[in-house]
Amino acid sequence: MIFPSYFSLGFEHVIPFGYDHMLFIISLFFFNSKIKSAIIQCSIFTIAHSSTLALATLGYLNFNSSVIEGTIALSIFFVALENLIETKLQVWRLAFIFLFGLLHGLGFASALNEIGIPQNKFLIALLAFNLGVEAAQLTVIAFCYFFVARLIQKKVWYQTKFVKPLSIIISSIALFWAVERFLT
Repeated sequence: MIFPSYFSLGFEHVIPFGYDHMLFIISLFFFNSKIKSAIIQCSIFTIAHSSTLALATLGYLNFNSSVIEGTIALSIFFVALENLIETKLQVWRLAFIFLFGLLHGLGFASALNEIGIPQNKFLIALLAFNLGVEAAQLTVIAFCYFFVARLIQKKVWYQTKFVKPLSIIISSIALFWAVERFLT
């Protein structure tokens, strides 16, 4: 029963408990509200966070979790703020998403280390946790696409009265989190 348990833990680490991770994925999606763009960005993010999650859980990377958590908040701030400026997916945005994914993977590793992983089922638990995270990310993207973007993205006011205010709110929350996390 290791696989279902750790899959569930990974999923729950994003939905409903991973507010910062959900805001990051939402910010990626609303960059231009196209499913292809969201999947490209999320895939790059996934490759990055999966690698640092594995390396950190295996003990190859050591890190200060409070610095990582503050930096994760700054990554959300940056991505949401960029939604106010850019609309076309640039290579440099993808590079930043990859770097931010590396940081988020360390955050996942910190959570997974607190939970603990049975040594005799280590790889299965790690894979299940990561797949749970991925399933939750896809759930967030699907929700944003089917229940928001498809319904209103063709409206004249969509960018100015929905995406930009949402991005301002997300960047404000993330900046607050960054300050709070760096000060504690």
